[in-house]
Amino acid sequence: MPLTYLALGDSYTIGEGIVENGRWPMQLAHALREEGIPLADPQIIATTGWTTDELDDAISAAEPLGEFDLVSLLIGVNNQYRGRSLDEYRVQFAALLWRAVGFTGNRPDRVLVLSIPDWGVTPFAEESGRDVAQIARELDGFNTAAREACELRGIRYVDITEASRECGAEPAMLADDGLHPSAAMYAEWTRLALPAARAMLS
Repeated sequence: MPLTYLALGDSYTIGEGIVENGRWPMQLAHALREEGIPLADPQIIATTGWTTDELDDAISAAEPLGEFDLVSLLIGVNNQYRGRSLDEYRVQFAALLWRAVGFTGNRPDRVLVLSIPDWGVTPFAEESGRDVAQIARELDGFNTAAREACELRGIRYVDITEASRECGAEPAMLADDGLHPSAAMYAEWTRLALPAARAMLS
């Protein structure tokens, strides 16, 4: 029987503007299979624009069945984008972590969290006149809160934010909207997440 995978998130998990196989959870599952780890393609609960509370509501509505061998979580950019507070994010993210662990049968070592990328480096941010330094500061705060929550619970946390800052403005790394990542950028996230996922499932 193949191992099962549940991917939770927002536009960065559903892969806004790209083909299905380009999504990073799909690429991660494929990469693990290439290494002989029989991970099925993920069940994805993610929609562009979701905040932490909206993802929580969507999980309740979807009612994923059974236990999963791997659960990934990447959420929070829309909290920052809408000006929601860090304190609210900290509480709601912790609740989502608790749910993610529950979906693994209470195995925190089977939950994988990715940091929020910095959309402030994109052409969209520049064209919209947003304060890119403020975006970076706020996202750093959100990511610190997420990392601390993961460390507290023994959950693996993968930083993809620096990669997004280093090459996230390159045309090849962007979807056509100039905001969301391309499959090439998701391949870089997959490369960064692969060692942790491999260790979790080997």
